[in-house]
Amino acid sequence: MKHLLFFCILIATLTSCQKTSTPVDKIHYIETSDSCRLYVHVKGEGPMCLYLHGGPGSGSEWMKALVGPVLEKRFTMVYLDQRGVCKSSIPANDDYSFDRQIRDWEEVREALGIKEWLLMGHSWGGILMMGYWQKHSEVIDGMIFLNCTLSCNTSMKGSWLPTAIEIVGDEVNPIATDTTRTLKERLRAIFPQLNDDNRWKLFTPNKWANDTIGSWTFHKECIAHDGEKALFIDDYWQDFRTLTPNVNVPVLYLYGTQDYAVGPEHYKGLNFPNAIIRGADCGHIIFLEEPTLFANSLDEYLEYLSKFSN
Repeated sequence: MKHLLFFCILIATLTSCQKTSTPVDKIHYIETSDSCRLYVHVKGEGPMCLYLHGGPGSGSEWMKALVGPVLEKRFTMVYLDQRGVCKSSIPANDDYSFDRQIRDWEEVREALGIKEWLLMGHSWGGILMMGYWQKHSEVIDGMIFLNCTLSCNTSMKGSWLPTAIEIVGDEVNPIATDTTRTLKERLRAIFPQLNDDNRWKLFTPNKWANDTIGSWTFHKECIAHDGEKALFIDDYWQDFRTLTPNVNVPVLYLYGTQDYAVGPEHYKGLNFPNAIIRGADCGHIIFLEEPTLFANSLDEYLEYLSKFSN
């Protein structure tokens, strides 16, 4: 009986631990409470870190393939394809609400036996991280923002849309430039005018970085492409910048001075009390465009995190 009790205590201790001392590499398919099947790949060593991809709908595979070796040396990464994206299934109830997605991440955390974790997001992932923190700050030890927006309205209206209009030029749909129209109407008007030949200019001055992401064969392996529906759901359009003064965990925020998808000066509206903020002369893909700065910033953040927790 004593041996059994000791074994139970040992298991509880292991599952509540926030980092792994030896490398982990395991794929899970976790079914949510509304019967959506989520693809989750846990890989690496170090503090547990949930990766919330952007898009919406871009998936986690290209981040894992392109930057995984850098991340997995420092973190136990939890790569998640959000519902309706890539290797996760399309929900039968068509529920892409913010509350439902947050519930997904909590159910993944509980299924994996993780007590607390870090969050890492790219682009639209900043919105997701802030929404998650708003509801479940008690399980979040820190946050890493990579070229993230915290206000879709601000980024789209102040940077993304005017840059897209400039890129399309004289052929732009007049609805896109009509300020009496809603922002979403203007966006829907210009989306069809962006293509593989011009879209990259929104994101980066370095076309090779955009092409590197777009050329990977795993895009063809995706089974679900519905996740982008979240873009036009109102809950995701809150201005989460107003919440940043209340975020009491360590933050790393990386931005590009030529990132017109988010806005080169978007970081100026953030007021995280415990933050490392680093910029570089690059676009929306800082981890490819400035790999040395990216790796060094992660190391700086981990050191800061360690001191903060002590």
